Amino acid sequence: MAPLWPLHSSPSNCTRSAGDAFTRPPHLPILTTLSSPAYAPKPPQSPQPFTHLPPSHPPPATMSRTKETARAKRTITSKKSKKAPSAASGVKKAHRRWRPGTCAIREIRKFQKSTSLLIQCAPFQRLVREVSSSQKEGLRFQSSAIMAIQEATEAYIVSLLADTNLACIHAKRVTIQPKDVQLALRLRGERH
Repeated sequence: MAPLWPLHSSPSNCTRSAGDAFTRPPHLPILTTLSSPAYAPKPPQSPQPFTHLPPSHPPPATMSRTKETARAKRTITSKKSKKAPSAASGVKKAHRRWRPGTCAIREIRKFQKSTSLLIQCAPFQRLVREVSSSQKEGLRFQSSAIMAIQEATEAYIVSLLADTNLACIHAKRVTIQPKDVQLALRLRGERH
């Protein structure tokens, strides 16, 4: 028969009377008879496998995983009533404005750092096919040929605009104009 209190309790918690064995420690409930629910026979339980493994070990590979059922989310409601936003609280926070030129410098640095193509591929491909069909009907292009034409076109435009910018700076301006492009083409020898 199992003792009525834990085995780790010290004898100092227990008192001995003359007629019986140890009496109940004060922190344990009173068990009256052997027919009480505490002494009722328990139904046999199925043995749980691998209960000797510490919790840090994963379960064995033979166990299958089951889907966990979704739990309902509890909403926390406050005791304060939610009032409609008034006209004073409806003022939007002012959006941060950058000084003129800051975004332009940021974009210049971003595009000079990148190596990707800047013209959209599909419109450029349509333009190439339109120009080539005006020269000769029935021309077909490999995708790599279209990409090579686009790479060369973008490199040419970038170098032309760099020369245009130099001509603009020479005229003591900061905004490029068509006459700067014409001067750059003339100095390159591409326009007479």
